[in-house]
Amino acid sequence: MIQTAKFLLPMGLLLAAVGGAAPLRAQTLVEVFESARAFDAGYQSARLQYDANLARAEQARAGVLPPAGLVVSPSRTRFENTTPQIERSFSSYPATLSAAQPLYRPANRATYAQSFKQIDQAAAQLEAAEQDLILRTSQAYFDVLAAQDTLTFVRAQKAAVAEQLASARRNFEVGTSTITDTREAQARYDLVLAQEITAENDLRVRKIALDQLVGKAQTEPRGLALPLTLPAVVPLDVEAWVMQSENRHPSIRQAVSNVEIAELEIEKAEAGHKPTLDAVASYNITRNPSGTATTAVGNRFNSANIGLQLNLPLFAGFATQNRIRETLSLRDKSRSDLEGARRSVAQNTRTAFFGVLSGQGQVAALEAAERSSQSALDANRLGYQVGVRINIDVLNSQSQLFQTKRDLAQARYNVLLGNLRLRQANGTLVSGDLLQINSLLVP
Repeated sequence: MIQTAKFLLPMGLLLAAVGGAAPLRAQTLVEVFESARAFDAGYQSARLQYDANLARAEQARAGVLPPAGLVVSPSRTRFENTTPQIERSFSSYPATLSAAQPLYRPANRATYAQSFKQIDQAAAQLEAAEQDLILRTSQAYFDVLAAQDTLTFVRAQKAAVAEQLASARRNFEVGTSTITDTREAQARYDLVLAQEITAENDLRVRKIALDQLVGKAQTEPRGLALPLTLPAVVPLDVEAWVMQSENRHPSIRQAVSNVEIAELEIEKAEAGHKPTLDAVASYNITRNPSGTATTAVGNRFNSANIGLQLNLPLFAGFATQNRIRETLSLRDKSRSDLEGARRSVAQNTRTAFFGVLSGQGQVAALEAAERSSQSALDANRLGYQVGVRINIDVLNSQSQLFQTKRDLAQARYNVLLGNLRLRQANGTLVSGDLLQINSLLVP
C-alpha cells in the first residue's frame, strides 16, 4: 500500500499539467504558424531568394531600354618643335555624351519576355515554401499534442494499474486470491513505468522541435475541444481535386514557366542569324583653352551625331546552329518535365484524398472501439469482483482501453493533417486553411 500511495499521490497534479484544460499561455495553430513564418530559416531563405529572383528578372529590362553614358577625359600635353623652335604646353577637355536605343534586337526582346516568366517562377517557389512551412508547423504542433495525450493516457493507466495492484495485494492478504494476481499486476505496473519514461522523453523532444521551429521557448499548443466533429472533405470527388491542381500547384506552374522560358530561349538562339538595328546619338564638346599643337589660340569644338547602326551577322563558326539544336532539346526536356510534374501531382493528390477518407473511417471505428473497450473493462472489473474473472483480464482490458484512446487521439490529428496534406498535394493550401483547425481547439 505504501508503494501504491507513493505513485498515486502526484497523479492529480501531473494530469493537470499534461492534459485537461489548456494552459493560459497556450497558443493556437495560427499563432504558432505566424511565429514560425517570422523565424524559420528555411522560409526566410525562400523569401530572400524570391526577392533576389525579382531583382534578377528586372535586369532583363535593360536590354530594351536605351543605355546612355558620359565620357570626360581631360589631358595635359607638352609640345616641342625644333624647326622652328616651339615649346608650348596646352590642356584639352573633351566630353562626349552618347546614347543608343535598340530598335530591332529580337534576342533582347525574348530575354525581356523571359523575365516575366521568371517572376511567375519565383512566386510559385515562394508559395511552395509557405505551403511546406504550414505543413511542418502543423506536424510539429500536433506531434506535441499527441505526445501530451500519450503521456496523459500512460499516467492514467499507471493509476489504474496501481489501483489494481493494491486490490490484488489486499485480496492476497485476506486469502481470496493467489500471489499470481499480485505478480501479474506488479509486472504490468513496472511496464507502465517504463512506458511513462518513454512518453516523457518523447514529449520533451517534440516540444524542443516545436520551440526550434517558432523561435520561442516553452511553446504550449492548445488541445482539441472534445467532443469533436472532424471537417468533411469538400468536394467529395477525387477528380475535382486533381483538376484544381492543374493551374494551382506550384510545381506545375514552375514547369509551365520552364516550357515557356525554353521556347523563348529558342527565339534567342535563332536571333543569332538575324540583324540588329539601333538608333545612336552622341554629342561631343572639346575645349582647348591654351590652344593646340597647331595654334596658340584657345578654341572649343562642338559636334553632334545621330544615326542608325546596323549589325548583320555573317558567320559564327556554326555556333548559332548548334545553339538552336541545344535549345530545341531543352524545350522538349521541359515539356517532358511538365508532364512528369502533372502525373506526380495527380498521383499525390489521389493518395492524399483517399488517405483522408481512410483516416475518417478509422476515427469512426476507433470511437466505437473506445466505447466497446470501456464496456469490456467495466464488465471485467465486475467479473473480477464476483470471482468469474481473474486479475489479468482486468489488466488486459485496461491496456486495451488506453491504447484505443491513444490511437483515437492520434487518428484525429492524422485526419486534420491529412486535410492539409491534401491541399498541399493539389496546390491549394494557404495559411487561411489553419483557421478551420483553430475553431476546433480549446477556447
